[in-house]
Amino acid sequence: MGDMTNSDFYSKNQRNEANHAGEFGCTMEELRSLMELRGTEAVVKIKETYGDTEGICRRLKTSPVEGLPGTAPDLDKRKQIFGQNFIPPKKPKTFLQLVWEALQDVTLIILEIAAIISLGLSFYHPPGEGNEGCATAQAGAEDEGEAEAGWIEGAAILLSVICVVLVTAFNDWSKEKQFRGLQSRIEQEQKFTVVRGAQVIQIPVAEIVVGDIAQVKYGDLLPADGIFIQGNDLKIDESSLTGESDQVRKSVDKDPMLLSGTHVMEGSGRMLVTAVGVNSQTGIIFTLLGAGGEEEEKKDKKGKMQDGNMDTSQSKAKQQDGAAAMEMQPLKSAEGGDGDDKKKANMHKKEKSVLQGKLTKLAVQIGKAGLVMSAITVIILVLYFTVDTFVVNKKPWLPECTPVYVQYFVKFFIIGVTVLVVAVPEGLPLAVTISLAYSVKKMMKDNNLVRHLDACETMGNATAICSDKTGTLTTNRMTVVQAYIGDVHYKEIPDPSVINSQTMELLVNAIAINSAYTTKILPPEKEGALPRQVGNKTECGLLGFVLDLKQDYEPVRSQMPEEKLYKVYTFNSVRKSMSTVIKMPDESFRMYSKGASEIVLKKCCKILSASGEARVFRPRDRDEMVKKVIEPMACDGLRTICVAYRDFPSSPEPDWENENDILNDLTCICVVGIEDPVRPEVPEAIRKCQRAGITVRMVTGDNINTARAIAIKCGIIHPGEDFLCIEGKEFNRRIRNEKGEIEQERIDKIWPKLRVLARSSPTDKHTLVKGIIDSTHTEQRQVVAVTGDGTNDGPALKKADVGFAMGIAGTDVAKEASDIILTDDNFSSIVKAVMWGRNVYDSISKFLQFQLTVNVVAVIVAFTGACITQDSPLKAVQMLWVNLIMDTFASLALATEPPTESLLLRKPYGRNKPLISRTMMKNILGHAVYQLTLIFTLLFVGEKMFMIDSGRNAPLHSPPSEHYTIIFNTFVMMQLFNEINARKIHGERNVFDGIFRNPIFCTIVLGTFAIQIVIVQFGGKPFSCSPLQLDQWMWCIFIGLGELVWGQIIATIPTSRLKFLKEAGRLTQKEEIPEEELNEDVEEIDHAERELRRGQILWFRGLNRIQTQIEVVNTFKSGASFQGALRRQSSVTSQSQDVTNLSSPSHVSLSNVLSSPTSTPPAAAGQG
Repeated sequence: MGDMTNSDFYSKNQRNEANHAGEFGCTMEELRSLMELRGTEAVVKIKETYGDTEGICRRLKTSPVEGLPGTAPDLDKRKQIFGQNFIPPKKPKTFLQLVWEALQDVTLIILEIAAIISLGLSFYHPPGEGNEGCATAQAGAEDEGEAEAGWIEGAAILLSVICVVLVTAFNDWSKEKQFRGLQSRIEQEQKFTVVRGAQVIQIPVAEIVVGDIAQVKYGDLLPADGIFIQGNDLKIDESSLTGESDQVRKSVDKDPMLLSGTHVMEGSGRMLVTAVGVNSQTGIIFTLLGAGGEEEEKKDKKGKMQDGNMDTSQSKAKQQDGAAAMEMQPLKSAEGGDGDDKKKANMHKKEKSVLQGKLTKLAVQIGKAGLVMSAITVIILVLYFTVDTFVVNKKPWLPECTPVYVQYFVKFFIIGVTVLVVAVPEGLPLAVTISLAYSVKKMMKDNNLVRHLDACETMGNATAICSDKTGTLTTNRMTVVQAYIGDVHYKEIPDPSVINSQTMELLVNAIAINSAYTTKILPPEKEGALPRQVGNKTECGLLGFVLDLKQDYEPVRSQMPEEKLYKVYTFNSVRKSMSTVIKMPDESFRMYSKGASEIVLKKCCKILSASGEARVFRPRDRDEMVKKVIEPMACDGLRTICVAYRDFPSSPEPDWENENDILNDLTCICVVGIEDPVRPEVPEAIRKCQRAGITVRMVTGDNINTARAIAIKCGIIHPGEDFLCIEGKEFNRRIRNEKGEIEQERIDKIWPKLRVLARSSPTDKHTLVKGIIDSTHTEQRQVVAVTGDGTNDGPALKKADVGFAMGIAGTDVAKEASDIILTDDNFSSIVKAVMWGRNVYDSISKFLQFQLTVNVVAVIVAFTGACITQDSPLKAVQMLWVNLIMDTFASLALATEPPTESLLLRKPYGRNKPLISRTMMKNILGHAVYQLTLIFTLLFVGEKMFMIDSGRNAPLHSPPSEHYTIIFNTFVMMQLFNEINARKIHGERNVFDGIFRNPIFCTIVLGTFAIQIVIVQFGGKPFSCSPLQLDQWMWCIFIGLGELVWGQIIATIPTSRLKFLKEAGRLTQKEEIPEEELNEDVEEIDHAERELRRGQILWFRGLNRIQTQIEVVNTFKSGASFQGALRRQSSVTSQSQDVTNLSSPSHVSLSNVLSSPTSTPPAAAGQG
């Protein structure tokens, strides 16, 4: 069927329906229209058409308890009739499209034009060809019939252009392919829990079919549309579809509709899947957008799953690939087709990644310089030629000579373009791409799954990490190690015989019933291993406690199946407890409760004594218990959980909605201390971070003593240091003013010393991250990484510069908001990410150092050579070859250096550190001096040294000379050896250090060398080369080797002496925030005003007055509204941007944009 578009998809399904409607009691169309209803409408419709949800289950031939039988023919039939759960992805760009894009490069186009003109002219033999009087240099060109070979240069240029284009296109193509591979990996890992044949199993999302009974729980991203059939307290965030941020409460009798792409924020339950793939609500929107919309595709880096032509025959094999077109991307594009929402969605990633910002700036600077140089070269050549021919030799301009002159001019033009081509570092984007792609691929091995390429490099600049405790710093294998039961504090698990049997029964029931039934402890996979914990880890710890007491929770659960639970108050970050109500045999009710001990104990008014009787539990008893039991447990780094219960009479039935009354007057059964051991590799990883200048902070929901104990074990805090450990409440009290608003300067007083934030809510985490990022307290803006696993961590992960989600324990929502997924949930993988990030930055710097040396030398040689000898010593084709070595190959060689531990010994670079440091500038200029000296020596006295004919002032089509070949060869040899020098950028001595760890580098250097031999010996006319003797070759290599010696000499000169060297490629404050975004952020920035000292403010006032006057004048000139100008008068918006840019006139327009969104266009303000 070829590529199946969405419309075919529908028509095919419609045809099927006609045949199959009889098999199931409802068609796809009916179900689709049912899913478009909401709330009560839906309930009414279900009642009228099907009777109830059971009725739909019967029609779809499924059982609400046992699910589908799960037989292959049945599943296939369902897929055929109701469609599969994937959205056909968009086709990737073909190789030809990529080639076409690569051809759009301006310099290449100029070269192509020049080459074509040159070709055309070489085939055109003008009548004046033989006329001796045309030009001086024409003589001698006729020898050996060389004129016929005039086309070769043009052809060779075209050929090298084709080479460059193919290489670029191939790179883009392989990048795209890698990216898709990565996407499909993420897809295949996406699993969902369904019930089939009465077994609860996890299946890939793409395998879900209509009629499946899916289990949904807190943190899930719903993979298909469905109807809620049973569950408790389910709340859904439907903002991705409706834009309403309030959570929607789902219930069987009020609003049973669950939609794909929405997030479960609380509760759990089961749903009957009614629409999948393109027929689900998400799918319908994707279809409207044309599988994600052409435009969106470009803007959206994540790329909707795009895995080429979906034939129906292949679709089985490729289900995973599409399954997640909707999953990975829960509807970024659905929120509004226009670009507006897009901008909001991306607001949080404010700056371009640091590196991109610096590179773009540098590339522009270099490009401008190249353009100027090449223009001057062409002008000088043309002037020299005309003056020489027509003024000095007084030749008349003969009409028949015109073509010959034109040919000369074309040659000059080609030389000019060559200079430009060599000057422009088109290898930069390539190097960045290769380096990032390579890093991302390798990071997979280090358990980092990178979702946004630039996150990898931002991580190298990280200055702070806010980490969760559970599961990241600890192993997330919870075990109960201490317990307080019946007035006794047991330091290890007590013997079952010492516990009163009544208490024991209550305890077992309370734990078994009041926990998610999906949480289980399974036997170990292999002999001697620990039992496997499935589901919520804290609950696993409690169930493990039941097993340690030689009891079993399974019989209790089978006696009281999930359907029979009367009411469940699920755990959420507000309650911090979970309660389950059951109906007793005598019709009365019993509620079991468990949760954080300090919270549950406050609600207890009785406690079970040693004899199993409940006795009164007064507040002062509670205080004593906190001191004697809970604090000692917490100081050992244990989490304390209290288990309690309460009985209610059968009549009158309590008002279950009134939570405050229900969750009160409890009887405490026991308090347990759960240990979650620190991962063995974490302390070392944290030490590395601290040595690398990264502050690690722990943000946890645990009690402060537990948190502090774990922080000391991890090495986050060292006793005797000056640091803060505070609870969320205290943190909020300190950062808010009297009105309860958060003040940045209050946060600035706290965060530098804060190491542990305990009992924190998700909003505290977000506030902290935002506070650190917006802080102007340090001279460099902080770059913050955050780890998170829960649904509620989403906002903090999004706000952070780099968000790490947990691959194993993380919920879909957290993964969606993150930039990097830690596939092993381990903190030490973050250290690897830092290493790789710094490595990317260094690789780019190495490449720059190498490339700029070549650029400087090639440009100067071509320029001076052209001015003095009317002909560039390096020909166009040779230049293109040099460009190929230094751009494409060097970027491959230098960008694939593996990272070393030594990267973690230095502090982060930060935003304002220039890309090219002083040391690098010293290296670039130093090597350029060496190379230029030698090349000019060879150019002007080379023929005497080697006893060969001079190549200078050769006529237009003369054969290539040995002289110029030696220059070209020496030049390339010097580059090859300098490439080895470029491996180190911090002035290290040993440039060979670890060279064999990088096979790509060795291969490329040797390969280039081999190709160079071939070009020189057999390149002939197209490469303007003439074969060299062995001794000449030896000299070339010897001069090249000199580079290494010279490199050592340069390393000896202390950089600190060279104050005059400029650094390049730094980001100033001003460029960090694009102007249009400032409008939206005016309020945020205002705190900077308070930071400025009074003197500065006065100075600004003066400046502002002048600006205001200028603006008013301009505004009247341009006749625009002068609101902006007046508004400035009232508030001194002394943004820090002005501070850095006082010297330039642009601050006038900038402040103006800041002051009011409605003010005059910046151009108007800038004229003054």
